[in-house]
Order: sequence, then structure tokens, then C-alpha cells
Amino acid sequence: MISQQTLDALKGIGLNLYERKLYASLLARGTSTAGELSEMATVPRSRSYDVLESLADKGFVVVQHSKPLRYVSIAPAEAMERAKNRLKEKMDIGVERIDLFKKSPALDELAQLHSTGVELVDSADLSGALKGRYALHQQMETMLKGASKTVDIITTETGLKELYTQHSGLVQSAVDRGVAIRVAAPLTAENKEAAKALGAVIEVKDNTAGAKAGVPEGRMIVADDTEVVMALTDDKETHSSQDVSFWTSSDHFSEKFAKPMFDLVWKSI
Repeated sequence: MISQQTLDALKGIGLNLYERKLYASLLARGTSTAGELSEMATVPRSRSYDVLESLADKGFVVVQHSKPLRYVSIAPAEAMERAKNRLKEKMDIGVERIDLFKKSPALDELAQLHSTGVELVDSADLSGALKGRYALHQQMETMLKGASKTVDIITTETGLKELYTQHSGLVQSAVDRGVAIRVAAPLTAENKEAAKALGAVIEVKDNTAGAKAGVPEGRMIVADDTEVVMALTDDKETHSSQDVSFWTSSDHFSEKFAKPMFDLVWKSI
């Protein structure tokens, strides 16, 4: 009835298996009841009502309040537009609620709980894995915002471009606060504009020759010699969603390993 490629594409926009199957079945019928669609799509009848309600909320179907309830399919192009608008609406509502929460006493209460909890934990235990490039950049953002003295970065050709496109504003803010930022990365035709722009604000060194000579390369950021993020995958070979990094606030690891490693690279290029 529908190709696996199309089903996969529907999954990519956020429809789960039952939603995909019921939506495809409804498109084939135009209008139908939950019972009819359940049988046609081989979806448990007990789940079909909730799933169809979810599809209606997302903008893919219209509910006819008859007895029994009937469902009408929305033309795919129009459904996608409705779904996009609904996502934007939910996002705007969510952002507004978060902004209000940040101004409320509840945030101070949570911050106090966090401070108390962190005091009870050894710094070596404050570590974990970050899955995906987005998570890595979120942690970099937090580190750039929180740094008070230094930020040292070893990165790749792509990493330098991403530092500029995604964090140039935070880099400038950190420099304005008096934070010294150093970046070692291979400079190429692909990232020369990013290197030039960043180089006007911070120290940027070319690590191309160093990498060829066996000097450590990869992606690492050290903030204030107390917090480190190290990428464990190759950004050229790994999809951004599968990128894996290691984060730690261990003073020992930062001072005795990460910072000396950066200094070794910096002095070698």
C-alpha cells in the first residue's frame, strides 16, 4: 500500500509506527472509523483511538464527531503545513513557559538544591557521555558562558567552522569578560574565513603540520583548567547524531592530563 521509503520519511518527521500505519490507511480510504482502520493497518483496536487523536492533534486528520467517530484524511501537503505550524505553536508556548519559569522563585529553589547536591559529590564523579553533536555544542556553550579565566580548544577543520558559526557570539562575550581563548586547528581553504574572523578576537594556531608530525589531534575543550569535553569519534567519519563525547569536571583530569596535552600541542605548532 505504501513504500518502506515513505514510511521511513514519515518516521523522520516524528510519526511513530502506529501513526504511520493508520495515516497511510486513512489516506487510502479518505474517511473511516477507528475499527476499520485498525483492521486495515493491523494496529490494536485498543490503541487506534489514542493514535488517531494524536494524528488529529498534529494536524494530519480531522475528527468527525458522529457515532461512531469517523476520521477524515488531510491532503499530505496541507497536513505537512498544519503539522509544521502546530510544532511552531508548541515551541513558542514552551519557550514562553521556560522564560517565565526562569523569572520565578522556583528557579532559585532548584539552583539551591543543585548547589547543595554538587557540594556532596566528588568532582571526579561529575562526568558523563554526551551523545550527538548537538549535545557536545550545548556543553561547549555552557563552558564558554561559565569560563572566567581560560578556554583552550583543540579541534578539527569542521570543528573550527562550527565554533565560528555556532559560538562566535559566546566567544566574543567571553573575551569581553577577560577570558583568554586559544584554538589549535588545521587551517584549510574550507575554514579560512572562520579562522580569519575568530583570529581577530582570539589566538588561533594552525595544527596542520603538527597533525602530520604526530602531535595529538581531535576535538577537546578545557575551561578554567577544571572542566573538559573530549570527542571520542571522528567528525569526518561519524554522523552528527552518532557523535560521542566525554565530559568531566574532574580537577585532577583537567589539570594533570587535558591542560598539559593542550599545552603540548600549542607549543609544538
